[in-house]
Amino acid sequence: MNLFASTLSSSITVSSSGPVVKLVLFILIAFSVVTWAIIIVKIYQLRKAKKQTSDFLELFWEIRNLEKVFDESVRYKWSPVAEVFKAGYRELRRIKSSSGDDTVGFDGEGKHRNKTGLENIERALKKSAIDETVRIERYHTFLATVASSSPFIGLFGTVWGIMNAFEGIGRLGSATLAVVAPGIADALIATATGLAAAIPAVIAYNYFNREAEVLEMQLDNFILEFLNICERYFI
Repeated sequence: MNLFASTLSSSITVSSSGPVVKLVLFILIAFSVVTWAIIIVKIYQLRKAKKQTSDFLELFWEIRNLEKVFDESVRYKWSPVAEVFKAGYRELRRIKSSSGDDTVGFDGEGKHRNKTGLENIERALKKSAIDETVRIERYHTFLATVASSSPFIGLFGTVWGIMNAFEGIGRLGSATLAVVAPGIADALIATATGLAAAIPAVIAYNYFNREAEVLEMQLDNFILEFLNICERYFI
């Protein structure tokens, strides 16, 4: 009963707030809704990326024929490592085809060194890695913006509510609770809403950044390993 009364009282307070406070609350609530939507989507994407990356790496080191790995890699569309591999393999296959050698298995030491070919493969790998990094870090900027700006937007609403409280005192010449309560309520609601939007965004931003760093380290390690394989067996 008390909870219902409190909720009803808050609703009445918000509905009677001024246009500036309502605009502040609308912005903060919109930030919060979008933040939670991003959190749900990113959690799903990162889980898929981590699982498929682990499965792909196991497949890559188990199968000794890159063509077979390439054929299987279409099943790992969420894995950034698989996408980088496909870019590197396409460039390797192009180089091998231009030299008249279509073999792409770990069959022996390379008989010659083609520095330009290796550099082309490295460029293809790094370009794909940049694209995958952008995909992994998508929406992080928005979370950082919400985390940093929401408290200040809420603070603006707080200041405006307090100004309204003082205006009521000045207009009526009285500092009774009935005079100052609406402005103070607006201020507290704006502060609480700003924190409610900022806190999940901060936590999500830090968590997703850490998960992104792990995937990016896996990308860097795979690029080095793939280049070593290309230099040793194919180029």
